Amino acid sequence: MATRRAARFATFAEIDNVGPEAIAQIQDDVVHLANAYIHEPLTAIMADLIEEQDTVFRLLEGKQKPALSRDLYLLAGVISGLTSKASQDLGRFHDAMTHARTLYVCADNAEHEGLRAWARGLQSLIAYWAGRPQEAARYARSGSEYAADLTGSVAAWLPALEARAWAQMGMVEEANAALGQAFDRREAHRPDDLDAIGGLFAFSPAKQRYYAAGTYVCLDDEQERAQAEALSALDLFEHGRPEDRSFSDEAGARAELALARVHSSHVDGAREALAPVLALEPERRIGGIITSAGRVHHALRSRRYISSPVARDLREEIESFCRVPAAALPA
Repeated sequence: MATRRAARFATFAEIDNVGPEAIAQIQDDVVHLANAYIHEPLTAIMADLIEEQDTVFRLLEGKQKPALSRDLYLLAGVISGLTSKASQDLGRFHDAMTHARTLYVCADNAEHEGLRAWARGLQSLIAYWAGRPQEAARYARSGSEYAADLTGSVAAWLPALEARAWAQMGMVEEANAALGQAFDRREAHRPDDLDAIGGLFAFSPAKQRYYAAGTYVCLDDEQERAQAEALSALDLFEHGRPEDRSFSDEAGARAELALARVHSSHVDGAREALAPVLALEPERRIGGIITSAGRVHHALRSRRYISSPVARDLREEIESFCRVPAAALPA
């Protein structure tokens, strides 16, 4: 009986529902989606994201060798991160956080410290755009603990996230300290496997400048630095590697530049900075872009701009732009 039981177990143990070639194909698909995310509108990739996530989940619910399970958990984490970001970009913050928690569980099962740190960063990003800066700072700081011994760009991303959150709460010392930490981690940067994925999983120098602009624009007497950082970000996006260009981050940098110019009483310059953003087609009007444009609109409602025809026209353009966000398009 023991021998027959051992034979049955051996037969079961040799049956795999996935092999190295299938995993290599899934990896190629996931890397493609991670890079397409920053270039393409959500409508072009959302169906592929959902299908890929379902494929990886179904494979994990089957049976494979432990080493292949770790690979699948890593891929499931990456695709869950992309799905989480898509949910956040559509304004579905509860769904986004659910997918981000799934990402963290997958990273934990894959025993991947970098992906654990990235998961916390994503949770910080979701909280930030949901208007919860205190929570955003907490998640970013938690992620930095995982990233203490990492050299990839995620180590610079986390304090940059923290800096923006502190600045939004008016915590000047904390914001500046986090910016300094982000700069130090950038100096020590050596690409890792998340940077090798690229796209949404790489934190480029251009993106770091954009985050710095978003930090300074919230701090009193720092509007010149905010403009300088935003202009630097746009220059790096334009003249840097084409694969690092992100339509949403460029739009974000332009919105921070416009906001800094409004704060500096330069409304004509704000309109010039925001013009390419307001020309984006509806499928590219994701949540963060709509929110950033809304912040410029809010600043233009200041008493000093009541009689300004340029400010009035720009407010109307922003309102028209925000009427048809990506989230309002057919599913």
